[in-house]
Formats: sequence, C-alpha cells, structure tokens
Amino acid sequence: MREITADSSLIDVAFAVGTALDRSGFTAVLTGGSAATYHSGSYQSLDLDFVVTLASPSTAKFAGALLDIGYRQNDRQFRHPSTRYTLDFPRGPLMIGIDEISVWETHRRDEETLHVLTRTDSVRDRLAAFFHWNDRSSLATACAVAVSGPIDIELIRAWSEREGSLEKCREFERVLSLATKSKPG
Repeated sequence: MREITADSSLIDVAFAVGTALDRSGFTAVLTGGSAATYHSGSYQSLDLDFVVTLASPSTAKFAGALLDIGYRQNDRQFRHPSTRYTLDFPRGPLMIGIDEISVWETHRRDEETLHVLTRTDSVRDRLAAFFHWNDRSSLATACAVAVSGPIDIELIRAWSEREGSLEKCREFERVLSLATKSKPG
C-alpha cells in the first residue's frame, strides 16, 4: 500500500483508505462527491465519504485501521497530517434517495482495493442533491460523471419517478444531451 503524502491525489487516498479498511475486515464504499471524482476526474472533492456496509463495526478495530495509515479522528471527521483530504463515514445503510444500494464496483490497483458506487449510482447520488436541494452544481457533476462512461439511463429515469422528480430528470437529460454533443472526440 502506498504511503499518503502531500502529493497523494484523492484517488490515491481513496485506495489507501479502502485497502486499510478492507484488510481489517470492513467493506467501505466510496460515495458522494468523492465517488463522482473517481468516475469523472473533472469534479474535485476535498473529502472522501465512505459508508461502511456493516451494521455496527468494531470502533477500536475500525479506528486502528485508519490510525495505521496516519488518519486521526477529529470530531466526526478523520484528518491526516500530510494531506488536505479528510474522511467522513456517514451512517449506513448505503442509500441513494429511497433506494438501498447492495451492489457496487470493486477496483484493484496493484495490491490495493477500492469499493465505489457504480457510475450509474454516482450519477443518481449527485442527482439526489439536485432533486432535493436544487443544487445545480450537483446537476453539473452528475452530467460530468455521465459523460465519462456508460450509465443506465432507464434505471435513472425509473428511480427519478419513484423519487417524484421526473421533471428534474428530464432537465438532467437535456443538459446531458448538450454536454454529450459538446464533448470532444
């Protein structure tokens, strides 16, 4: 596992944290803006949100895994002396709106492991902020994630309808269409 330094990217930190927790027996799924950063590369979050998919992890073992890579708890967040990236662990279960998430991607980089929302779920996660708080920057981020690779637009439409936000989903699709047309290549 690579050491976390001042030059570590958000992705480097995500892999280090994911690996440390995985090796300690925890499945922690990268979510929120940091998952959007992972998928799109264009949005830059300054914190990493992981949801641990266990009902009640052993606090000592969990904190120990993070201490081993240099993170210390400060209130609700964990901070590292060598990087600006903080860690937050929202309480589970892993949800996007009213949908509980039980499937995610697992990526490997050399000997490192990272569990992360699928690209489609990352789009839904960002759209949830747009739907519920009218956060237009989250709409832009959802589009950036969507143009970065394949997504399941039918799943997103069906979820949007269940969330009562079909009109805002149509707006997402219009903005996405414009972004796709202007995408180089």
